[in-house]
Amino acid sequence: MIKRYQTETVSALMHKGKAIVLLGARQVGKTTLLQELLSNSPDTIWLNADEPDIQALFEAPTSTKLAAYLGQYKTVVIDEAQRIADIGVKLKLITDNLKHLQLIATGSSALELANKINEPLTGRKWELYLYPLSFGEMVDYHGLLQEKRLLTHRLLYGYYPEVVSNVGNERKILRQLSDSYLYKDLLMWEGIKKPEKLIKLMQALALQIGSEVSYNEIGNMIGLDSQTVEKYIQLLEKSFVIFRLSSFSRNLRNELKKSKKIYFVDTGIRNALIANFAEPALRNDIGGLWENFIISEKRKQNHYSEKWCNSYFWRTNEQQEIDYVEDSDGLLTATEFKWDGKAKNKFPTTFTKAYPDAKTQLITPDNFEQFLDQD
Repeated sequence: MIKRYQTETVSALMHKGKAIVLLGARQVGKTTLLQELLSNSPDTIWLNADEPDIQALFEAPTSTKLAAYLGQYKTVVIDEAQRIADIGVKLKLITDNLKHLQLIATGSSALELANKINEPLTGRKWELYLYPLSFGEMVDYHGLLQEKRLLTHRLLYGYYPEVVSNVGNERKILRQLSDSYLYKDLLMWEGIKKPEKLIKLMQALALQIGSEVSYNEIGNMIGLDSQTVEKYIQLLEKSFVIFRLSSFSRNLRNELKKSKKIYFVDTGIRNALIANFAEPALRNDIGGLWENFIISEKRKQNHYSEKWCNSYFWRTNEQQEIDYVEDSDGLLTATEFKWDGKAKNKFPTTFTKAYPDAKTQLITPDNFEQFLDQD
């Protein structure tokens, strides 16, 4: 069993008087984590909200009805809770009336679940996120040397638990995930009227990792207006498929101020969307793929270590660029990512003069573990 960092976090919050909401994409291991954590807790009931009878249980519930059904348990887990209508109000009903119960809800779509629970559960919940497996979790599982040897494999196939644990079947599993299952909730969302456009959008984004994204240009490519493109991108981000980096700007007139880059939470999903699992030496996108991989791993590391920071990229109108800028407690760290281990550490003088106190670093496959270990 690969130990997940969030297991200890969830354990520490148990029976502290608040609901625990665990969010993350489908198939990242939310249920497995909770099953392991609660394996020795017999007074637990599991409710899968994908099942019609569980959805029916929560139709017009009363505190009396819920007490009769759940009152004898100490822990109740509602899996895929976003499938229940008005879930926030119903979770509030449980937390307010069954105070002996530890309520845990999981959701695969922050879009639906978080928007419906934030107001009803204000002050009544802990909200946690679970990503696909991380480099750090795999290092803890089988050691740094082994995981570094698997770097190319991770770049190509990513870190979804089922992919990692089924060597030889990676492409088949990723195809199933990328075809529909990963964004099943999105396809059922009332605003998605043209699911084929959503697929084309993700493919277009997959081909532009590491580059600035123009909603107008993408819209023209796939036949959507820029407002719809922006809406779909927001939905994909809230469903843990992609994430955005904004441009960093503080001192200079010629710094780009409203640009954005878009990356995939998992590089295996990205490669599956464009059907390209070629080895690095045969790819013309290896620079962007490496950049996507390492920034995604940094996001996981920052989240799990509870590091409070803002992340950006930096670019000027003259196309001077830095891949990644992190602002933490007023301190800037500027990072360039190069797949070529022989690359030299060169940063634009425009940036170093404007931000003389910023730390600069070059990250390659030879030293990337240091980047992911930084506090």
